[in-house]
Amino acid sequence: MSATVAAFLVAIAACAYSTVTARSTTNAETASDAAVLSAASRQMSVIAGRLTSSVVKIRSRRPAGRRGTIEETGSGVIVRHKKPAGLFVITNAHVIAETSLDAIQVHLHDGRILAPQRVWSDTASDVAVLNLNVRGLQPAEWGDSDQLRIGHFVLAVGSPFNLSHSVSLGIISAKGRRSLKLGDGDIINQDFLQTDAAINPGNSGGPLVDVQGRIVGINTAIATTNGAFTGVGFSIPSQLVQRIANELLTYGHVRRAYLGVVLDPEFTAEEARLLKLPRLRGARVLQVTRDTPAALAGIQADDVVTEFEETTVIDFDHLINLVSLQPIGTTVTLGVWRGGRAMRIRVKLTDRKVLDDRQRR
Repeated sequence: MSATVAAFLVAIAACAYSTVTARSTTNAETASDAAVLSAASRQMSVIAGRLTSSVVKIRSRRPAGRRGTIEETGSGVIVRHKKPAGLFVITNAHVIAETSLDAIQVHLHDGRILAPQRVWSDTASDVAVLNLNVRGLQPAEWGDSDQLRIGHFVLAVGSPFNLSHSVSLGIISAKGRRSLKLGDGDIINQDFLQTDAAINPGNSGGPLVDVQGRIVGINTAIATTNGAFTGVGFSIPSQLVQRIANELLTYGHVRRAYLGVVLDPEFTAEEARLLKLPRLRGARVLQVTRDTPAALAGIQADDVVTEFEETTVIDFDHLINLVSLQPIGTTVTLGVWRGGRAMRIRVKLTDRKVLDDRQRR
């Protein structure tokens, strides 16, 4: 960590606990505190300035039948992709949902307004990728969301309420938030970062960055009762976003592995007790679909999947996320609780598209 970033953290901590204003200080102490705050201010300004040319505002229009046209305003961030090589805009799928290319406007920091040449979208993760095919774009740098810890400082950048390039400061409040009721309920890859950095309508698709200005998440939703920010916002981790973007740009869609089971979304402590499970955890299997990886491996109804490759399974959403993001063809080891005892079962995962195509027939 650089000395400037360290000064930034010290300054924020000083502000949070009011150590600068709430204590009696000598002139020397006051000068020292002012220097720290000035360094923190410069660091924040550097981050905001660096991101200005990388963050875009997105406007889209889609027909809504008798209601006329629905206009959506969101944000996006320019990133570099290695294969295929090029610069692309990352945003939320819901920002451009059901919208034709000519009904999407991407507003750059220099005033240019562009229509994307092509769009890839994945509603199951709420991630979309836009290709602008123009020169002079400045990409932001990816960070590693796996390295984030609760309490780390972050900045949310975007266009809330149509106000371009707004920056707000907060911390990582929690990780691994799942079972959120978002949109039409199509988002199956839920592993959100929670932050108290202000996220409002228009921030969707914009980046959440660390104190070095690296993308650690893509802002997607807030918890609210009135449509306004109340201190609880959610961001898709950068590691998941990169995985989805790579699949979209390589295959045109996201390949997802699957087990072939129906899981219990309301697994209770009482049901766990009846299954002789020591405590409530894992994902309970209600049904196994014939000729699927789970059936071939011998998984049964009322099995409780408690581990996935030595990772403790918290609930059914957690298992869905762990399974779906595994490479197709991978053989994994599941920890399974059956009839009062633990066992391990090896399962070879295949493409969920096979099951989806079969069910559509």
